[in-house]
Amino acid sequence: MSTERGKTTIADTVVAKIAGLAAREVTGVHALGGSATRAVGALRDRIPGASVNHAQGVSVEVGEKQAAVDIDIVAEYGVSINDLAHGIRRNVIAALERMTGLEVVEVNITVHDVFVDTGVADDSDGSRGSDELRVV
Repeated sequence: MSTERGKTTIADTVVAKIAGLAAREVTGVHALGGSATRAVGALRDRIPGASVNHAQGVSVEVGEKQAAVDIDIVAEYGVSINDLAHGIRRNVIAALERMTGLEVVEVNITVHDVFVDTGVADDSDGSRGSDELRVV
């Protein structure tokens, strides 16, 4: 974004982080990322002092005035996936446009899995005691 007083450049990683944080705020989003991404994230989380990757599961294309976002999610069982996707889009677009001034031209959402809370304790992946049901 250029003005008469200078140029502001927003890194792709900043846009991805904002989008990831905004997506996580939506009720019904259990996690971001596909299974491989989440596995790498779980390993990273076990390293002492490692920081959380808020952009996990998010990829962006950022131009000078526009941005496009792709988000991979795991939805919680019982949530309307159409309503969830609508809520994610609304939240991500609002956050990015407010914080960056970029026009968000699209937010593409891929639901990779559905989380089913069985109430059985399973700390093997650091989760809150859960099983995952694969939706095909």
